[in-house]
Amino acid sequence: MIANYPFSAVVGLEDLKLALVLNAVSARVGGVLVRGEKGTAKSTIVRALAAQLPVVEVVRGCRFACDPQAPGQDCPDGPHAPGEERVRRNASLVELPVGASEDRLVGSLDVERALTEGVKAFEPGLLAAAHRGVLYVDEVNLLHDHLVDLLLDAAALGVCYVERESVSVRHAARFLLVGTMNPEEGELRPQLLDRFGLTVEVKASRDPDERAEVVRRRLAFESSPAAFAERWAAAEAELAERIVLARGRLASVQLPDARLRQIAAICAAFEVDGLRADLVTAHAAIAHAAWNGRRSVEVTDVRAAARLALPHRRRRDPFDAPGLDEDLLERLLEETTDEPPSDEPPTDEPPAGGPPPVDPPGEGPDDSRLDTDRPSGDTAPGGQPQNLAPRDNSGRGHDVAPDRGERPEADQQDGIQPVAVAGVAAPYRVRLLTVPGVGEGAAGRRSRARTGRGRSTGSRLPRGRARDLHIPATLLAAAPHQVRRGRQAAGLLLRADDLREKIREGKEGNLVLFVVDASGSMAARKRMTVVKTAVLSLLLDAYQRRDKVGLVTFRRQEARLDLPPTSSVEAGAARLRALPTGGRTPLAAGLVKAAEVLRVEHMRDPSRRPLLVLVTDGRATAGGDVKRAAGLLRGVASVVVDCESGPVRLGLARALAVRLGAPAVPLEDLGSVVRDYRKAV
Repeated sequence: MIANYPFSAVVGLEDLKLALVLNAVSARVGGVLVRGEKGTAKSTIVRALAAQLPVVEVVRGCRFACDPQAPGQDCPDGPHAPGEERVRRNASLVELPVGASEDRLVGSLDVERALTEGVKAFEPGLLAAAHRGVLYVDEVNLLHDHLVDLLLDAAALGVCYVERESVSVRHAARFLLVGTMNPEEGELRPQLLDRFGLTVEVKASRDPDERAEVVRRRLAFESSPAAFAERWAAAEAELAERIVLARGRLASVQLPDARLRQIAAICAAFEVDGLRADLVTAHAAIAHAAWNGRRSVEVTDVRAAARLALPHRRRRDPFDAPGLDEDLLERLLEETTDEPPSDEPPTDEPPAGGPPPVDPPGEGPDDSRLDTDRPSGDTAPGGQPQNLAPRDNSGRGHDVAPDRGERPEADQQDGIQPVAVAGVAAPYRVRLLTVPGVGEGAAGRRSRARTGRGRSTGSRLPRGRARDLHIPATLLAAAPHQVRRGRQAAGLLLRADDLREKIREGKEGNLVLFVVDASGSMAARKRMTVVKTAVLSLLLDAYQRRDKVGLVTFRRQEARLDLPPTSSVEAGAARLRALPTGGRTPLAAGLVKAAEVLRVEHMRDPSRRPLLVLVTDGRATAGGDVKRAAGLLRGVASVVVDCESGPVRLGLARALAVRLGAPAVPLEDLGSVVRDYRKAV
């Protein structure tokens, strides 16, 4: 229940409550993306929202929840005649699991019945079930990209289209879209982030009293759920009634031209791409005004809308964190309005004295008052500045910290060489490294694989129910049996065992495990800066190709798993930047650790094929037999990035590559020479 949650116990939950309410008031806001660490009640508050939504009237027996007052023209269960029997029910809450298929999401045609019986039978999916309700996607960042595309297209259009074998079905699909994600498990692509209307970042409070209150209420609920619900029933009913009233006044809220120009100026100043930010901010500001009982949008409404609509649209590159400079927002609000902005934060309570007067027409902001010398820094969560200047269009990637050279630090545990932390230069585009053969892993963009999407390469007997029918193969399988089956009419007589489904080949994502030599020899002549930049470039490539990544480093006397396999390349980039160098080179330990990580990961996800990227100069000055350790990785698709430099080279990395059965790529050639694993091997 939303009303009973102590929102101060989780930083950002007040914003989350407001974002959900604005979407409940106006479906045009475009949904909410909730980002935050685990255990912050993201799912709890989203599930509580459905109980606060007004009841809906639907045509009895309609699987697509058609409104009796305006039934869908294309409803597969229609057409619905005026005056059909109707029922009232609560708004639905539909959850989309991460492992859902495309057919489960959008629905599917029963192609078998269509061919054998001539019946166009459609089975609705989750989008139909969510119509006029809430569609909740937990861990949306782990959902396949093509499903996210379908989901967001339906949310934007309000219509779901299903195309199967020249048969087309469409139906209404208007719902409140809510997605939650833990950034530690990987980010959404910026273009998908942009499709969510609002975003909220939540994290647990560190205040003991606030945390204790959460536990106190949870224990009260577990002790007596009925009594707990009764205690908060009045507050829940009040919240639901307020949503109904805000919906009723939404159409009468005016957006003065002055506020519209203010929204446009703010979006332009924050350099967001496209115009979706302007539209979402305008719709959110109107909904916020309706929620607070106003007949006209004010600066307070614009401020509240911008704080929710812009942070995720400031993220330009995979390693950028969403964030908004609140000080810059306040400056822009002051510079684009003739009235002093309120010092009080936006309130969720309607004003006691009724709605304020509408802005006089014609009082817009003066464009000349925009400060062209505004600060070029934007503050991300945690206070780290981000560059607001236009990006470099050279194609070298996003801006990162420049190379500051080696920064020696005290290292009392290793008396051989001091520890240093190398800087990182701007990443560059690397060429494709692939795993040989054809896999069956999760959809991605790296190696060949049999997937549910891609080009058709053949046919096979269905595994279960036939969904992706191969028509020519089906007809060829049925043709020899027509006389025996007594065919007399023009059509073919088909049976279930005639059906064939398509075999499709596309691309898969792999597990890219980086094994990086961080010993003292790598720190010589600032070589580690070049190495870090190369690995960062490979990380960026892994992000673009939907890979999981892991990072093993070895130095001194041991190897460490600095980053367990994850979809979050941002975490990998952060660990890489902070990676120290120095000490001896336990190469064998690094190889043994890599074999151990790959073995465990194969048990967890046997369909995801690994690609080992070993970054080393081949020297081994500590611990273990390198030949024996390399044997543990024989058969694993590998690439050795040879970091040896200088006029005299020993060729140790190349010799190691031979033992691994892998190609050796000189570090300086990583971004300029095509090194396809299959060709090199």
